[in-house]
Amino acid sequence: MVGGVKRVNIESGDDLVNLEHLDPKLWTALSCPVNDLEIDKKTLEIIDGDNDGQIRVREIIDAVNWITSVLKDPGDLLKKEAALPLLAINDNTEQGKILLDSAKVILKNLGKEDATTLSVDETSDTVTIFAGTRFNGDGIITEDTTTEAELLKLINEIILCTGSVTDRGGKQGISLELIQGFFEECEKYAAWYAKKFAAIDHIFPLGADTEEAYQNFCAIRSKVDDFFIRCRLAAFDPQSTEVLNLQVTRVETITARDLTNCTDEIAAYPLAKIEPNRSLPIASGINPAWENAIATFRKLTADKLFPGKEKLTEAEWNSISGIFDAFAQWNSEKEGAKAEPLGLDRVNEILSGTYKEQLLSLIEQDKALENEANNIILVDKIVRYYRDLFLLLQNFVTFHDFYTPGSKAIFQAGTLYIDQRSCDLCIKVQDMPKHGKLDSFSGIYLLYCDCVSRTSAEKMSIVAAVTNGDIDNLMVGRNALFYDRQGKDWDATITKIVDNPISIRQAFFSPYRKLMTTIENQINKAAAAADTKASADMNKGIDGIKTKVDETEAKKEPPKPFDVGKFAGIFAAIGLAIGAIGTILAAVVGGFMKLVWWKMPLAVIGLLLLISGPAMIMAYLKLRKRNLAPILDSNGWAINAMVIINIRFGATLTHLATLPKGAKINLNDPFTKKKKPVLPFVIVLLAVVGVVIYYLQKHGFIHILFKF
Repeated sequence: MVGGVKRVNIESGDDLVNLEHLDPKLWTALSCPVNDLEIDKKTLEIIDGDNDGQIRVREIIDAVNWITSVLKDPGDLLKKEAALPLLAINDNTEQGKILLDSAKVILKNLGKEDATTLSVDETSDTVTIFAGTRFNGDGIITEDTTTEAELLKLINEIILCTGSVTDRGGKQGISLELIQGFFEECEKYAAWYAKKFAAIDHIFPLGADTEEAYQNFCAIRSKVDDFFIRCRLAAFDPQSTEVLNLQVTRVETITARDLTNCTDEIAAYPLAKIEPNRSLPIASGINPAWENAIATFRKLTADKLFPGKEKLTEAEWNSISGIFDAFAQWNSEKEGAKAEPLGLDRVNEILSGTYKEQLLSLIEQDKALENEANNIILVDKIVRYYRDLFLLLQNFVTFHDFYTPGSKAIFQAGTLYIDQRSCDLCIKVQDMPKHGKLDSFSGIYLLYCDCVSRTSAEKMSIVAAVTNGDIDNLMVGRNALFYDRQGKDWDATITKIVDNPISIRQAFFSPYRKLMTTIENQINKAAAAADTKASADMNKGIDGIKTKVDETEAKKEPPKPFDVGKFAGIFAAIGLAIGAIGTILAAVVGGFMKLVWWKMPLAVIGLLLLISGPAMIMAYLKLRKRNLAPILDSNGWAINAMVIINIRFGATLTHLATLPKGAKINLNDPFTKKKKPVLPFVIVLLAVVGVVIYYLQKHGFIHILFKF
């Protein structure tokens, strides 16, 4: 029985072998997340066979069955050793023999042929393990795969054109997909270029200058079209010519500046002077910002199509557009652009050779060693399971580590230090809304904190369980310090508090704290009201007050005669109240004084229990039922049993400040006001008053005093 629930123990290798026969209803957890646990995440990802981020019972059983089948003694897992002895591998089985041979290959590649153990650090260093191998079974070839210069050149060209992938040795290489994609690009590029040579005169009407001439034509096309539209508008309405031309006011805005810095503004002006039905000048009278572009157009296009002409009509300009139609169509159909950097000659050279077949042959040779390489990777799995699997079982099947003094469960993220105490039960929070729905069901006093790393500026949220001490100084906004399991410190700030009992001691004093808080609030409220009223009165002007007083005095009616009967009744009521209170006090004190001396302490204790007893009983009932399961469920666990934190166990999860052994306390505070002790005086005074009241009551003097 652990934590209020019957839990199974895993104490031997036979227990591990037969774990699959254990009824899942007896497992403490049925599922746990891969992330945010204090166990190697890579190990958990290997166990998570379906890669859904959750580890379930079936996956745990599969992992246990696999490793117990390849170990000589499954009980070795209970040792939780960091390194796997090679002798522990069961080489009597086929898979065990493969794993042992692969482990020896790893040690050889690492230069540790004489080693007898393997650690996770060694098996996870795949870069070093595969660094000196030509083929490593991952289907990726690199520069180390071949010594032929032409193939090396081609591998680098493929990487240049299509990118690369990283092989197990940590080097950049190419895969089957990249090779096939590259040759497809080459074939498309060559086929596209073949169309050019099939109709070169039609597609390249201006010869070698066609492409450059087309780019120039596209650059000036909209500006020339704008020019002709303006000229046609001027012919339609001659009065608009001045508006369509360059306005003087626009030029005046830039004349005072350096015109070399006004190119963009000048370029927005018309291409040439606007006149009705005017032809396009290509020799002179052109907007300065467009002179170079028009000069290029004249050289590459106009002089070849219309030799010697210095002006072009709109019809001639429109005919030029049709000349480039075939080239534009061919250019828009470009394919194989990734191979274009190599040039057409190199592309044809690659396609005409047997390079593709040679590369595919290297890929096949590499894949032929896939099983051997995967077995090397499988060694990493057995080493991780050997180190971590039993640790996971202790925190999944039994919660052994959580309930073992001196141990910490894998969900415990670190320790929070606040208000002279340390809270060991701290859990990372990923889904705050879900916590908000379930945390109240835990019955635990919880502090939610936002944490920021001092060194890396990382952020995270945690929830800490407070199970010892007082709560007077715990409030939202207070700062604390959180240390994670690696010893890294984080600045923590309380963002939310879930209020529940912490201890019986805290519950005992809670009624008195509430009473003192109520009294303090009422005093503060009354003082604040009085202060507000006094401030308001002080703001009134002296003259105004004097005038008001004078007016009041003038209008004031003569004082009414003193009503003796009325005030006699008031005094009588006050006397009766005081008499009643005195009678009660006298009865209490009298009854207390009549007790035998040894019953007096019992009476005091009884009075205290009468006040604090209900709170203590309620706290005790809640403290017995504190359950961590709702908090873990909020973090993605599927808890199958209650995770009780009883009073005794809870006290071990929060540690209060204690002085070092042998420390001495100096009570001489130099800043404390020196004064006579008050408490003894108060006790003596209360005792005297009690005796006097008792004496007066016993001899009937109190009734005589209040009779009148």
